[in-house]
Amino acid sequence: MKKLIEKLKNIWSIEELRKRILYTLLLVFVYRAGCYITLPGINPNLLTLGSGNEGLLGLFNMFAGGAFSRASIFALGVMPYISASIFMQLAGIVIPQVAKMQREDSGRRKINQYTRYLTVAVTAFQASAYVAYLRNQSGPAIVQGFGLFWLSTVIVLTAGTLFVMWLGEKITDRGVGNGTSLIIMVGILARLPHSLLQEFSAKNLGGGGGLLIFLIELAIFIAVIVGLILLTQGVRRIPLNYARRIIGSNNAAKEVSGSRDFIPLKVNSAGVMPIIFAQAIMFIPATLVGFTNNENAAGFVRALSDHTSLWYNLIYAVMVIAFTYFYTALIFNPTEMADNLKRNNSFIPGVKPGEPTADYIATIMDRITLPGAFFLALAGVLPGIAALLGVTSGFASFFGGTSMLIGVGVILDTLQQVESYLLMHHYDGLMKTGRIAGRTVSSPA
Repeated sequence: MKKLIEKLKNIWSIEELRKRILYTLLLVFVYRAGCYITLPGINPNLLTLGSGNEGLLGLFNMFAGGAFSRASIFALGVMPYISASIFMQLAGIVIPQVAKMQREDSGRRKINQYTRYLTVAVTAFQASAYVAYLRNQSGPAIVQGFGLFWLSTVIVLTAGTLFVMWLGEKITDRGVGNGTSLIIMVGILARLPHSLLQEFSAKNLGGGGGLLIFLIELAIFIAVIVGLILLTQGVRRIPLNYARRIIGSNNAAKEVSGSRDFIPLKVNSAGVMPIIFAQAIMFIPATLVGFTNNENAAGFVRALSDHTSLWYNLIYAVMVIAFTYFYTALIFNPTEMADNLKRNNSFIPGVKPGEPTADYIATIMDRITLPGAFFLALAGVLPGIAALLGVTSGFASFFGGTSMLIGVGVILDTLQQVESYLLMHHYDGLMKTGRIAGRTVSSPA
């Protein structure tokens, strides 16, 4: 406890870091306050959307920090910006011109500008769909003419998303970094205290050793967090040598022996994206059947919509594993990494430069992605297993899945930023055993 207090004093004593933390807290407070401001033209007392949205809408509500179910001005959150960013990232893989722009500073600035334009278009489309959803689910709450309500809501929601995007960029520039991810994490973890109280009440009122069961659930919950930290930070280090170099010229020239380093390959390079993709696809059948009256199809889809059913978890796990390999293949380029090593006069001991190095790195990556994909699939189905064992739905969603993966990853990234400031000002880091590794680990090449 004494060491913890000393670390906090060190953090607070660094003026720049203190200002960044306070600035981040201020912008986060602004965001959370906006999540409770209802859209113009809606009577919040008549709003019947509820907070228990399921399926795709539940995913939107989670990323928006509950603002979606409150019909808030931040109802769409940063999801349109994330969708636009993913689209531009995939475009860089498919379109050579975009890939070339991503490698240049001026090109990256243009891509950022295109991403903002695309965000406006995506937000306007989703805002129109949200208006239709409000009219269908909570029509009496709309106290304004529908035409005027549609126009004002699209404008307000688009402005709200752009404002949240701006908050994220300001947190990245002047705060503790990772602004967009931090905003998402705050919205997700804001539900945790209520979920804990709800679970405690359910177990305590039930009697029959309910308090003991609650404590066991907390212990398992902590174990899941530890497992997700290991999954996020796990790397496979490939040894790397640098060739001898000649420094200086003529009589002053001297030979410097090659140094040694390593290439850290992450066990889970895909992050949370496979789970998000798999969840989105699992919601599609239920959405399509909703437009039909086929009872047999509805029965089959009902089984796939129940996150506690065997078929749902089996198909979901297979999809997470498949998407892990797919997304890793999209973002990881062993050929480019091998070329970078060759240009920097570095090599893997016992492996020839060029194509053999690319094949070696690709083989290692395939091997470590398999256990990473299985652990990621296990993290994805844990909330369903927890709900099946009697945990309330709110608290069960934190037993892995998208919620905790994002939370753990963002917290590790933030701690890494704080630790870098401590080390830069000659203070001890947050950990005695080594540096904190976030979700992003860059190669020395």
